[in-house]
Amino acid sequence: MDHTSVITKRLLEARLAAGLSQKRLGIAAGIDEFSASPRINQYERGVHVPDYSTVERLALVLNVPTPYFYTRDDDMAKLILRYGQLDAAEKLELMKFLKLDEVTK
Repeated sequence: MDHTSVITKRLLEARLAAGLSQKRLGIAAGIDEFSASPRINQYERGVHVPDYSTVERLALVLNVPTPYFYTRDDDMAKLILRYGQLDAAEKLELMKFLKLDEVTK
């Protein structure tokens, strides 16, 4: 799976999971309302690839971590989504469990 098809796949999955139309997603991410639907459609079909700042805005609207859009591994994508749903205390506990809390200090 190449870079473009990863973003394409993840964007479509996240948008459908959020129950948003292409137009609503685009507008909420700051795309002009007259080009919102066509631009999201082009991203989902891989005709164009959104730049990083656009992916960040889409992730914010879709309530998913930005890295979700870039991982080729489906299991890793699930982990990223789940991690993004954790609150700060849960993230800290997970880091301690994985013994990664020392790495960030």
